[in-house]
Amino acid sequence: MSADREAPRGGLRTHHVVWIVVATILVTVALTYWVIRTYIYARDFKPVELSAAEQHRLDAKLRVLGYDPGPAAANAEQGRAAESDEQWLRPERYSEAGARREVSFSERELNAIVARNTDLAKKLSVDLGDDLVSARLLVPIDPDFPILGGKTLRVSTGVEMAFRDARPVVVLKGVSIMGIPIPNAWLGGLKNIDLVSEFGDNRGFWKSFADGVENIRVEEGSLKIKLKE
Repeated sequence: MSADREAPRGGLRTHHVVWIVVATILVTVALTYWVIRTYIYARDFKPVELSAAEQHRLDAKLRVLGYDPGPAAANAEQGRAAESDEQWLRPERYSEAGARREVSFSERELNAIVARNTDLAKKLSVDLGDDLVSARLLVPIDPDFPILGGKTLRVSTGVEMAFRDARPVVVLKGVSIMGIPIPNAWLGGLKNIDLVSEFGDNRGFWKSFADGVENIRVEEGSLKIKLKE
């Protein structure tokens, strides 16, 4: 029997190839749908809602910083209404004796503060880890922008914050858009550079910031800053 009459036994048959092509198309469509739903049609973040006790503690911290968080609420500790702006605005000798110089916020408190801002509510989320402050931001695109107009992009970033050698440390760890890290060149070469060390020797924001901070500590779920006199 000649070799020309033998049917080939090896290799893929036609229907196998068709099924592989169909499977590839289905996987591609599924991945495309996931990317669009995850990164382009992004959903708003769910705002953090504090309990009554947590809200009371946060309001007290904000008032120490000179910020009025809202209408005067009952002061549970003193059994009287919290001091209003009109009550505070009275003649009084200035003194720093006994003034608090350390401010601390929990991760929930920071996100609750963000939720109060009408522009950032449901658009920004903050995470606190050891020496790291991370943020996720939903950025609406202008409807007239080509291709992505009217969509919402997901942007994430991380900043190292610590206190070493008697100076604060602030390092941009990176920025990602739609899960893709932005090249360092596009960030002006600022990635993984201590901004305080790089720009703190000149007059400006970073020098003033460094000179006014005695300690910074970022831990899992909490941020503490102690100011100098």
